[in-house]
Amino acid sequence: MFYDLAVSTWGPEEIEAIRRTIAEGSFTMGEQVAAFEEEFARYFGMRYGVMVNSGSSANLIAVAALFYKTDRPLQRGDEVIVPAIAWSTTFHPLQQYGLKLRFVDVELDTLNIDARKLHRALTPRTRMIVAASILGNPAALDIIQNFARSHGLYFLEDNCESMDAEIAGRKTGTFGQVNTFSFFFSHHISTSEGGMVLTDDDELHHLLRCVRAHGWTRDLPPGSPLFERYGSDHFEAYRFILPGYNVRPLEISGAIGRQQLKKLPVMTAQRRRNFAFFQEVFRGDDRFILQRENGKSSCFSFTIILNPAKAADRDKVFVALKEADIGFRMITGGCFLKHDVIKYYEYDVVDGETPNAELAHDRGFFVGNYPQDLSAQIRHLREVLDRACG
Repeated sequence: MFYDLAVSTWGPEEIEAIRRTIAEGSFTMGEQVAAFEEEFARYFGMRYGVMVNSGSSANLIAVAALFYKTDRPLQRGDEVIVPAIAWSTTFHPLQQYGLKLRFVDVELDTLNIDARKLHRALTPRTRMIVAASILGNPAALDIIQNFARSHGLYFLEDNCESMDAEIAGRKTGTFGQVNTFSFFFSHHISTSEGGMVLTDDDELHHLLRCVRAHGWTRDLPPGSPLFERYGSDHFEAYRFILPGYNVRPLEISGAIGRQQLKKLPVMTAQRRRNFAFFQEVFRGDDRFILQRENGKSSCFSFTIILNPAKAADRDKVFVALKEADIGFRMITGGCFLKHDVIKYYEYDVVDGETPNAELAHDRGFFVGNYPQDLSAQIRHLREVLDRACG
């Protein structure tokens, strides 16, 4: 494809890491995963990293861990403030653990949760906020963090689309009590499939490790606050203390991740150069609503919303993009309230409507960005859109 949504960022280093790990006979998580967890946490200035098999699983165990805290655990029926646009598995663990969602509209220009509406979203039952930085663009994480602290709320930061972004001089994925990342093929680094939770909290670290692997004690560090040893070695080897899962990563994924992490600063820099060129090419054209950078984006992709005042036909645009061999897709998961699955949720909508999220859903799309020079692709995109939009 002339302009695809994503390409592989693996090179000989990743292939050699795979070969070496296989030759060692290491398959499920082991030394490579442990080393990657430590290196990843250090890169982001956090104390603990817990790797899993996907960003979705990272969200799942992050929510689960908050239900098993000793002090003020989440409980079924508690309310959580969420943005109207995020990925499906940002939301699903919340529903599966019996939380009620309070959807807040996004800002049309940043596509992130409108932090000005947080006070209106707050009720006596609110216990948590979830923020997702959309497609590399930081949400108002500093404002959200301060709001959460002032009201005694947990803050889960879903950073699966925005690794290496920054706001207020600080990396995204470091503002919450739990912070999640994804290493899917198209993301900022890729282990093929994989994810990570970062936290500074000792208890949450142990809870995350326990829930990740069957709810057993085997993967907990010595002196864990979650349990006291009392049985024989035979029993303690298979002792289950929490309702858990098996969402462990592969050792190969940990080995790949270590190589990818070394490349992250250079890859992010190229993504940002592409983004600057994209902004230059499209600047000042009011037919298109572009994502306004908040803080320092890590530029996952390029979003375009067709301005409804200009009446461009999105179906016609999509036909033109296909004919030009340009990949495109929905902005993240679109407005979640417009998906069939919402019938299974207990929820309400702050202010009763989400017009910006719906406009992004109905009139928006994104094209790819990746760490290669995309100037030719971006120029061609502009030419195709000029013809299709008149």
